[in-house]
Amino acid sequence: MISQDIRVAIVHDWLVTQAGAEKVLESLLKLFPRADLYTLIEFLPDGQRGLIDGRHVKTSFLQKLPFAKKKYRTYLPLMPLAIEQFDLSSYQIVLSCSSAVAKGVLVGPDQLHICYIYSPIRYAWDLQHQYLKQTFPNNGVGSWIARLILHYLRLWDLRTANSVDHFVAISDFIARRVVKTYRRDSTVIYPPVNIDAFSIKHNKLDYYVTAQRMVPYKRIDIIINAFKLLPNLKLVVIGDGPDREKLERSAGSNVTFTGFLEQSVLIDKLQNAKAFIFAAEEDFGIAPLEAQACGTPVIAYGKGGSVETVIHAKTGVLFNEQTEASLLAAIQLFESMAGQLDPNVIRANAERFSQQVFHEKIMAFIKEKYDAFCRSSSV
Repeated sequence: MISQDIRVAIVHDWLVTQAGAEKVLESLLKLFPRADLYTLIEFLPDGQRGLIDGRHVKTSFLQKLPFAKKKYRTYLPLMPLAIEQFDLSSYQIVLSCSSAVAKGVLVGPDQLHICYIYSPIRYAWDLQHQYLKQTFPNNGVGSWIARLILHYLRLWDLRTANSVDHFVAISDFIARRVVKTYRRDSTVIYPPVNIDAFSIKHNKLDYYVTAQRMVPYKRIDIIINAFKLLPNLKLVVIGDGPDREKLERSAGSNVTFTGFLEQSVLIDKLQNAKAFIFAAEEDFGIAPLEAQACGTPVIAYGKGGSVETVIHAKTGVLFNEQTEASLLAAIQLFESMAGQLDPNVIRANAERFSQQVFHEKIMAFIKEKYDAFCRSSSV
């Protein structure tokens, strides 16, 4: 264990909701109960404030800017400046949890900086063109202003990678992205999944399920269109988001939309489904593992984190192209494999990603690197 006398700072990009990154943060705060927490802005809803365990959160000047609660992303050009204003000089260990700018905090030679990286800034690097097409479809003046800002952000992002002593990536997929972007190696430690909140069920009902936020990159449209061609199969779509109305209009009568569900109802739906369908290219993807924790197979797009969390023909089926035809073939293959996928094997696969495994691996890594850092500093 790390001594309680060692001062630890944890830096998180922003706190506006409780999603996957915040589950990692919650685990780190439990491991380091005396750590100080820094973030650009903090606007957690009252019902989600439990994840910070009542501690004071130190925010940046962005917290007080107009419309920061709803329009914080519009302040992207100011985020590098804002993250650099945190004075972390009194801490021996700095843990940044970064998908945007958290890794850019200023540290000195006598401080150990470990970055748990969800991804280099996606919309500034390999996903820039996709982001610009979705945000500025007319390629007007706004598009060119955004390109200039993203160019500046890439330069800053690359420079600040040098201040990180060790990168820890959430998946092999992200580790490859870190090498491509920063030319830095990283250690893969998968994010914690609350496996204990889900229990296995062997007897399944006759429906498929998907549960995720309804935004374009999740590619729920592919799932909806595939089930138009499978009118005898039922699909339950759980979740909400800006694309919901459009998706409902395009869906067939064999598709049911539930909206947001309470955790207990969501678990029941996952437990009883014959399979969970996932068409997104995710950096990791917690939802497919939650389904597997219920003993439910997963049919997933075989790129990104899904390749690391779903074992083809053992815990589910992977499809090769992000198209209706490829998904349709995967569903038909799954139907032909009825009864061949063992719920106990599926559950065991999910247990590899438990909170306990994460706690043990991340603490061992931090202790090893801190001990080595202290030895090198004393020479």
